[in-house]
Amino acid sequence: MKMAHYISEECIACGACMQECPVEAISEGDIYVIDEDLCIDCGACADVCPVGAPKQE
Repeated sequence: MKMAHYISEECIACGACMQECPVEAISEGDIYVIDEDLCIDCGACADVCPVGAPKQE
């Protein structure tokens, strides 16, 4: 089973995670969204998020 990160409702849509993602798995919306098929579970998004919105499934 593939593990991936997801973005919780704590997201403030600052864009930091999208810029950091090495596989461009994050897209913009009301809150940002991670495409679990593209996510390589590297955690780069979680490392840069100021509010801790990216979580590991």
